[in-house]
Amino acid sequence: MGIPLRAADGPFAVTVEEGKTYYWCGCGKSGTQPFCDGSHKGTGCSPVQYIATETKELLFCGCKLTQTPPFCDGCHKIPVSKPPSNEASTL
Repeated sequence: MGIPLRAADGPFAVTVEEGKTYYWCGCGKSGTQPFCDGSHKGTGCSPVQYIATETKELLFCGCKLTQTPPFCDGCHKIPVSKPPSNEASTL
């Protein structure tokens, strides 16, 4: 699987309709976030199918790092560590 791009710093609140099928963008490149528009082709990422069992508002992941795709699990709040600086100290 490819490495997805972060599409947003938080979730997308979407009211889904019972019986309708949705395809969550897993690559982060879609212009129709949080849903797939086919931009994943060649990325190694794939969309995730979701069939709504009832009409209600759901939070779809925007950072693309969720462990519970397609839904937000709060991992967008986890700080990303920065790699160490390669600059030499000038003491």
